[in-house]
Amino acid sequence: MMKYLFFLLFLIPILSNWWLFIVSLFILSFLFLFYFSNNFFCGLSYSFGMDILSYCMVFLSIWLTILMLLASGQIKFNNSNICEFIFILYFMLFFLIFTFSSFNLLLLYIFFESSMVPILFLIFGWGYQPERLVAGFYLLFYTLFASLPLLLCIFYLYYSCNTLFYFLIFVDCNFYLYIGLILAFLVKMPLAFFHFWLPKAHVEAPVSGSMILAGVLLKLGGYGLCRVFYFIWVYSLNFSWFWVIFSLFGGMLLSILCLCQVDIKSLIAYSSVVHMSLVISGIMTLSFYGFFGSLVLMLGHGLCSSGLFALANIIYERSFSRSLFINKGYITIMPLISMFWFLFIINNIASPVSLNLLGECLLLNSLIGWDYLNMIFLFIISFFGCCYSIYLYSIIQHGSLYSGLKSFSSGNFREFLLMLYHFIPLNLLFIKIDIFMLWL
Repeated sequence: MMKYLFFLLFLIPILSNWWLFIVSLFILSFLFLFYFSNNFFCGLSYSFGMDILSYCMVFLSIWLTILMLLASGQIKFNNSNICEFIFILYFMLFFLIFTFSSFNLLLLYIFFESSMVPILFLIFGWGYQPERLVAGFYLLFYTLFASLPLLLCIFYLYYSCNTLFYFLIFVDCNFYLYIGLILAFLVKMPLAFFHFWLPKAHVEAPVSGSMILAGVLLKLGGYGLCRVFYFIWVYSLNFSWFWVIFSLFGGMLLSILCLCQVDIKSLIAYSSVVHMSLVISGIMTLSFYGFFGSLVLMLGHGLCSSGLFALANIIYERSFSRSLFINKGYITIMPLISMFWFLFIINNIASPVSLNLLGECLLLNSLIGWDYLNMIFLFIISFFGCCYSIYLYSIIQHGSLYSGLKSFSSGNFREFLLMLYHFIPLNLLFIKIDIFMLWL
């Protein structure tokens, strides 16, 4: 584990070179890919190590950091504080790798909170409108407000168990400890009705901020829930029904709300909350299919939603608007980008052979097996998910082109490469899905 962290440290001298930094991250990702081990825990050292869950999340973080740099071409071409931008992305990747590979609950908390700082700087420094200050404060205070009980619970666990390693903790759980341990992760995912910070942050963040928010930072909540359920799952059996119903009901309302959006990024952000409500419900069933499906859907959604935000940015760079009323008729002048829009939209509604399909099938299995009445919520969520996805595609690609667009580029090599690097793992990882089953 330490050799990859040292590899990251040796990247510091090349932070000023955009393309060299991207190539170095590519090398790191392939080194990491070949490092894969079938052992339950591998690379153990200094309270750090990895199992399959950690491995998948770390690889997703490295891969999306590369894609964030590719998507942020305008920052390089406009020479908009390039060194500072790469520096922030570097530290975000550093914190995320530490978060996903730590086996100590206090270290997880420290790096979990530290990952907020770079995304805050991304929103403040490279955001679009003056409202980015409000969006940053929403993000900060929602997260910090829910995280304080978690810190107190960690102190209590150390006092009671004399250890903070997940697999060594044995504690007599009570309701306050239970709520304190899971609340921070639920707000981070986010749980419906605690999600108000997410659309604001997405709308005001630059494309790189939206990609890492949807791709990795939402998954921190699911990762944390999976870890704390190592030692509180028995107590959680008493309250699972509440979280499952609450999440599915919230996901149903938000899927209907998606049809009311007129901002492209806002619509994609709300669809992310709907997908995360399914992940929360699957984890709360505490079944094999629930955990396994949640991991697969987190990976699939991380790649798919990141690709949709990158596509939304491709349109924004041409029309300088995210409004659905202005962005119309792109299929006539950007046919290849329209093809990618179609592919990612159908992946978002779980088409074969994407990871989203497998993840949703497993989650549907776990939720209907848990209680067949969940079929009502799941039917409505699936139906409206299809509705808002088709609505988004049809309204952008068809209709009359905005007459204010005088000169236009139908796409360049960087943008096509960016889309392919999202699409290939999203659909080809389906072939080796047996790897993820080694986690449980």
